[in-house]
Amino acid sequence: MTSFAIASVELGGEIIPCVVADDMVHDIRTALPRVTRTADLFADWDRHLDALTDHLARDPEPLGTITEIGTQGGRVLPPVQPVGPVIAAGANYREHIIQMSVAHGLGSEGASPEALRIEAAAEIDERVRTGDPYVWTGLPSAVSGAYDDIQLPDVGTDVDWELELGVYIGRPAHRVSTSDALQYVAGYTVVNDLTARSLVPRDDMAKIGTDWFRAKNQPGFFPTGPLLVPARFVAEPGDLAMQLRLNGQLMQDATSADLAFDVPALISYASSVALLQPGDLLITGSPAGNGSHWKRFLTDGDVIEAEIAGLGMQRNVVHGATGVLPPWQASR
Repeated sequence: MTSFAIASVELGGEIIPCVVADDMVHDIRTALPRVTRTADLFADWDRHLDALTDHLARDPEPLGTITEIGTQGGRVLPPVQPVGPVIAAGANYREHIIQMSVAHGLGSEGASPEALRIEAAAEIDERVRTGDPYVWTGLPSAVSGAYDDIQLPDVGTDVDWELELGVYIGRPAHRVSTSDALQYVAGYTVVNDLTARSLVPRDDMAKIGTDWFRAKNQPGFFPTGPLLVPARFVAEPGDLAMQLRLNGQLMQDATSADLAFDVPALISYASSVALLQPGDLLITGSPAGNGSHWKRFLTDGDVIEAEIAGLGMQRNVVHGATGVLPPWQASR
């Protein structure tokens, strides 16, 4: 079977559900007239994919390439439209957890960097054996396209990058076992989970400690896509090469094999708490090499290129803060 991917593009103010094969973009509605948004595909995912396979075999007329659409007045949107919530796993790559522990001095007071590494490694290994993933939620309004510009916020500094494997849920999932979890996956995508590090701590509420809402839900903080690659075309989601470059310099270089809790474990845990719905986007954590490790955060004019093998590449240009505070902060 020839592989293909799902995308959403905006042309002339119209949102078009698309199938992408050999880099060429085709209007899904030609084959499936009732599919007006890509989320409609989830109503009968496998049958719809089979119909698209047959359609592509007839060599339909394309709209152009993803790149052409993005540079000729169109916009490449997050692949699933309308956008749903983000279910996000934090601290879920073993080496990333270790790097963050060392960077932020998390561990025994006065411990050396090497001692902090040893402590962090033991802690994550024990948590995987006996504990739970750390999961939080993101707003649909924070999800942006793979080629959209990134606007740095006027509240919060030290904005960091976090390349992540995104998993789209394809059917309702509740209290799912790890052995069955992959049956609920529609496909995979690329996500960059941006974080304003200065907004994570809540020193005024020590017992709560962290504030992921304000640190991660600012507009455009989840560049997503450009593609949803159906699970039937991804042989091993637990071993995908991942790279992120900042201004051409390689900052993250890992594989999804370093996940602490893998995709089935994350789906099983998240569905033990919530009823996951088709179109929900589960992001799985970020590997080592973010700005906190390099002590280098995003600034005006930066260019981020993020790629996962077989799932496509993002390219985002960063714009500096406007200097105008929102009314709430301006009044404080």
